[in-house]
Amino acid sequence: MTAHTPSRLSAIEAAWVIARRDFVAVLFSRAFLFFLLGPLFPVIVGGLAGSIGGEVQRDAVSVEVGLAMTPEDNEAMIAAAQTLAPQLPYALPDLRAVPEAADDPAFDARGFMEGRRGNYAAILTGTLSQPRLVGTDEQIARWQGPVGLIAGHAREARPAAFPVVSTEAVAISAASERSTRVQTAQIAQMLLFLLTMLLAGMVLSNLVEEKANKIIEILAAAIPMDAVFMGKLFAMLAVSFVGIAVWGLAGFGLWAAGGGAITQVTGFDPANLPAPAVGWPLFAVLGVVYFAMAYLLLGALFLTIGSMASSVREVQTLSMPVTMLQLMVFFLAAYTIKQPGSGLELAAIAFPLSSPFAMLARAAMEPELWTHALALVWQGIAVLALVKGGSLLFRKRVMKSGGAGRDRVKRRPRATA
Repeated sequence: MTAHTPSRLSAIEAAWVIARRDFVAVLFSRAFLFFLLGPLFPVIVGGLAGSIGGEVQRDAVSVEVGLAMTPEDNEAMIAAAQTLAPQLPYALPDLRAVPEAADDPAFDARGFMEGRRGNYAAILTGTLSQPRLVGTDEQIARWQGPVGLIAGHAREARPAAFPVVSTEAVAISAASERSTRVQTAQIAQMLLFLLTMLLAGMVLSNLVEEKANKIIEILAAAIPMDAVFMGKLFAMLAVSFVGIAVWGLAGFGLWAAGGGAITQVTGFDPANLPAPAVGWPLFAVLGVVYFAMAYLLLGALFLTIGSMASSVREVQTLSMPVTMLQLMVFFLAAYTIKQPGSGLELAAIAFPLSSPFAMLARAAMEPELWTHALALVWQGIAVLALVKGGSLLFRKRVMKSGGAGRDRVKRRPRATA
């Protein structure tokens, strides 16, 4: 009695088996834990360095102008500055009387500044009608106008009040709307590029490791190579989403703990980020989809490189041009943000590697949705073409034959009972 051999897995079933195997193997490895922790250290160190640098910069760059005039003129200058401050909050210096000048009738402002005493940007001497500003060329150019304005108002017994200006605000204009959405497009492109480049390398390292252990050849002899590549791609994509979720939660916790301080140091507040043309919910969905497509495209290219490499050193040599190419296509997509509808933007959309970046920027700038459907279909076709090409190269270079693996499986003797 002859036992029938089980039917071979379909391509989708084989890809699912490979994806599940790789996902579990990578997710529960110690290397993945260290991989998750790796980007957090530069962020923490960069945040601390930025905070310390900001404090040092604020201490080093003084906006104080010392007053070395008569006590009456000093008081008049300070009162005039306080009157003007509500109308010119960022244009006026902080006026402070110089204590050394009050105690020394023959106070030498030039010698005081050249002696590097105090922390004044400049020192104002003379009278209200003939003020004299002492400081470096840079500080004189910066404060000469504001100091003259304050002195002019200080000469008045009652400084002239500014007229009440009536206002009529509009919600937004076409020009301001486009210019503000550029910021959202640029940040989204940069985030997409960083995540793709940071995470896509896992595909290449996983394939090289399995080639070294001869595991990939066993898999290629058992199931179609297309399914192996596709399973690995989607497994690493799922692992990448896990990594992004961990980093996102860590970033949310860090922002919740010190969001005010972070905003003060960096000057960046996500709440003030201009809304994209398609709206935030759909933009977030498109961001996830375009990250997946960018990852699959670059991952498929890395798999093709891995199929041609025979050692880790050769992989590094071959992957460097691809990394530089990806950097160039990112610059191409970033350059076309302010050129919607141009031939250069259409070229960036048509080229598969730059298409996710260009289309994500378009989602921030333009409300049309049908273009995204066409772009996603085109990107999916490009992924399939890269996977097919990579699998053929692997069979020709590693398996030495296009169908040798399957022939060996077919020629296996059947089990008899």
